[in-house]
Amino acid sequence: MRATVMYGAGDVRLETLPDPVLQEPTDAVVRVVRACVCGTDLHSYHSMPASAEGSPMGHEFLGVVEEIGSEVSGLKKGDMVVSPFAYADGTCEFCREGLHTSCPNGGFFAGAQAEAVRVPQAQGTLVPIPVGEDSPLLPSLLTLADVFGTGHHAAVKAGVNERTTVTVIGDGAVGLMAVLSAKRLGAERIILMGRHEDRTDLGREFGATDVVPERGDEGVEKVRELTGGHGTHAVLEAVGHRPAYDQAVGVVRAGGVISRVGVPQYAEAPVGMGSLFRPNVTLTGGPAPVRAYIDELLPDVLEGRLDPGKVFDRTIGLDEVPDGYRVMDERAALKVLVTP
Repeated sequence: MRATVMYGAGDVRLETLPDPVLQEPTDAVVRVVRACVCGTDLHSYHSMPASAEGSPMGHEFLGVVEEIGSEVSGLKKGDMVVSPFAYADGTCEFCREGLHTSCPNGGFFAGAQAEAVRVPQAQGTLVPIPVGEDSPLLPSLLTLADVFGTGHHAAVKAGVNERTTVTVIGDGAVGLMAVLSAKRLGAERIILMGRHEDRTDLGREFGATDVVPERGDEGVEKVRELTGGHGTHAVLEAVGHRPAYDQAVGVVRAGGVISRVGVPQYAEAPVGMGSLFRPNVTLTGGPAPVRAYIDELLPDVLEGRLDPGKVFDRTIGLDEVPDGYRVMDERAALKVLVTP
């Protein structure tokens, strides 16, 4: 099969790899119908050490079940499915608590930017969806694999509701999904910190009431100005770089919550007296257990109440994936959809 492999920073290639096969009775093999390039993939694109072996890439996909292990129930060959970016057994104490990313029998996908993928723990991971391969809903359904669930996780962990003022830091796909999620949960004041007008325009469509393009101290001052000097109850940080964290500390209201879902690209950050302790600020977030949210979010997509698939602004074939990384890295595309 054809699959995307990264051999080092900036070195993305399309390779021919062996077709995936069942290795455990809990596995399934899924033919990929839609995949995409994630902002998280760009971290590797910037910094992965050179490797002769390379690393298979991609963790978001929709597909059709081709083979099923003997211990898998609830799925059948031919089912269209969506997969979260982390697989999990669905039965352990962590999964029952909605924390599938901590499943002791789970792990994180790699290799979904390909024609097919092996899915461990298929019964606890894959979710059948009642659409065909030509459904116009596929882009929005694909967001349930990661970015929509991740934005939703940020808002849930921050306790967003109709009484909550919100700042979202980052106008990438996850930041825009955090705006959409905050609006869905009832927030009436949502400040989006981003400086790419095409993206912030989509953020306004998703529910942002204010846009702050300034960064650093200037951006913090602007958010404080918009909120009577207080900051917002919830700050959803969707970038993962230290300046974004510093902005979050600067704009959070006393007694508020900073919820991080941008994968941190830094080792240390202030959490002491002057940053979080004295103003009683809570720091939360982490890798989103999106499997816990798919059942809740799926009806909004199927019934047309929400259209998160608007974050995809470029569609490419599998052969063009290396170029897809490049255009996302250059900010020429927000999020790239891949059709194998």
